[in-house]
Amino acid sequence: MSEEIKNRSEIFFIYDIRDGNPNGDPMDENKPRIDEETGINLVTDVRLKRTIRDYLHNFKDQEIFVREVIYDAGGHVQDGKMRAGNFANDPTRILNECIDIRLFGGVIPLKDDSITYTGPVQFKMGRSLHRVAMMHIKGTGAFASKEGSKQATFREEDFLPYSLISFYGIVNENAAKHTHLTEDDLKLLLEGTWNGTKSLISRSKAGQVPRLLLKVNYSKENYHIGDLDKMLKLVTEMPHEKIRDTTDYQLEISELIKKLASEKVSIKDIEICVDGRIKFCNEGASFPIEGLAAATGIAIKPIVF
Repeated sequence: MSEEIKNRSEIFFIYDIRDGNPNGDPMDENKPRIDEETGINLVTDVRLKRTIRDYLHNFKDQEIFVREVIYDAGGHVQDGKMRAGNFANDPTRILNECIDIRLFGGVIPLKDDSITYTGPVQFKMGRSLHRVAMMHIKGTGAFASKEGSKQATFREEDFLPYSLISFYGIVNENAAKHTHLTEDDLKLLLEGTWNGTKSLISRSKAGQVPRLLLKVNYSKENYHIGDLDKMLKLVTEMPHEKIRDTTDYQLEISELIKKLASEKVSIKDIEICVDGRIKFCNEGASFPIEGLAAATGIAIKPIVF
């Protein structure tokens, strides 16, 4: 296992979805979450964490504490105490074996007590970089509505024609001391964020594509810039609700580049992965690795999965 992390980091992640529902609200007929005041699409941090957990468990053979475990032939799912019992109610063993607790923390309900770990990795609510339009469709089902009926059932659903969603997160090196988060764990976090988003192939989320992943690693103790997600803006000449593809807009990143350059003495390096279909309208009109390094004076490391 690699060394425990010693420095703070900020993470900025952008992905998009077309003709889907990135995060349904179970309290509102599972409709996409939309801020009624601004028209912005919202995605909870819980949804992103679940994406990462599922990828790490299904594709990287990592043990995950917070997941559904069926314990009998009746299909019953373990509660928290039963799950902790799988690890002999040993918090140390849970930390050693479960990457999601090392990353995101959690409440471990032990046999006679509980213990809480504050997660070193915290994400804010994801928000679209533009106003979205929700569409409603109806269709017919394959089966009759009831026995003897000649009428098939009807189905209805709500979806978004397009949404470009940004997430912002912080890796807290102080909390990492308690969960023993390692550099290898963070590499898997980045892979789970990028590849997990692509691998989430359900009916409502097929076609999600990661577009930009940026991780700023700091050398200055107990310090980070903050609000990196607010330094990037979507630029388009069409109404936001009409956006349907990456060709309909560009991303303005000049403010982000200037801020990173001004803080270079506090930054160790920057890790980055960019999808080629995203277009930028900064001074260099692109976001290549070499261009970012030249513009900021900071060492840039490509993220390779």
